[in-house]
Amino acid sequence: MNTPRRLLLATGLCAALPTMALAQQAWPSAKPITLIVPFTAGGSVDVNARLVAQRLGERLKQSVVVENVAGAGGAIGVAKAVNAAPDGYTLVAGPDSAIAIGKLVNPSAFRFDPLKDLAPVGMLNTAPMVLVARPGLEAQTFSDFVKLAKAKPGKYNYATSGVGTVLQLAMELLKERSGIFVTHVPYRGGAQIATDVIGEQVDLAMLVSTSAIPHVNGKRLKALGITGSKRLAALPNVPTFDEMPGLKGFDMVSWTGIFAPAKTPPAVVAQINQELNAVLQEESVRSKLVEQGALPGSGTPESFAKFVQAEYARNQKIVQTANIKE
Repeated sequence: MNTPRRLLLATGLCAALPTMALAQQAWPSAKPITLIVPFTAGGSVDVNARLVAQRLGERLKQSVVVENVAGAGGAIGVAKAVNAAPDGYTLVAGPDSAIAIGKLVNPSAFRFDPLKDLAPVGMLNTAPMVLVARPGLEAQTFSDFVKLAKAKPGKYNYATSGVGTVLQLAMELLKERSGIFVTHVPYRGGAQIATDVIGEQVDLAMLVSTSAIPHVNGKRLKALGITGSKRLAALPNVPTFDEMPGLKGFDMVSWTGIFAPAKTPPAVVAQINQELNAVLQEESVRSKLVEQGALPGSGTPESFAKFVQAEYARNQKIVQTANIKE
């Protein structure tokens, strides 16, 4: 290589070094990171997002500010993240309903493509669901209930917190695999559901474990089964559906993950993922999640992306088979 060419390359490299250094330093120290929660304050997604936000900020040496952007079943908040600059300063705590179900059930509200317009960062937490029954129902197990439902199709009903929730999809899959017909009673949110099942106004309800555990342990509701692949430590005597005849392989959970806008630099996504996983391993965080019947997330952005794709594909089949529409 001749001397003028060497000089030209060296000069160019030296000129580029300040820019490269600036690019490396531009994240995460330039400004606060916004973590969007697509629901109002106080719900489980909000509580868990706030649980990790402060520690995540401390590990990143950067403040993480939680912003509640509620509406349209999570669509408005997630859309705000989708449309944000892909620079690492905007994240969203995306639940299953908004990421892997909403567009299938209500495409007019969920106009983004969750598989293309978001970059999966990592799993925040998962929680199985529990099928609970009113105290006076003539069934002590799910097998007992299947016999009742087959003997009198359409007589029984079940409640969830709304159309197109993972709770409804889990029950519809159970119905399909068990060969029973049970009427869905959708509520606007879950606060009243347990009260109405306890009061014998509804036969069954599919509840997230965090909501079901206190009522089951308090003997106010009967638990017929758990949707996850493992029994809950808080409900050790309640079997999973996977253990039951004809339901082998049944495994559905409610989940929330952290996402960034698509095209966020992979190095930024990887760094947030690394620190998120570290936060979720901290005993103070883990213990609070486990107390709720939830499990802390883990894994790489790539493994989380595959999980989301698989959830979307399975949910699409359930929605089509059960003809679920908003």
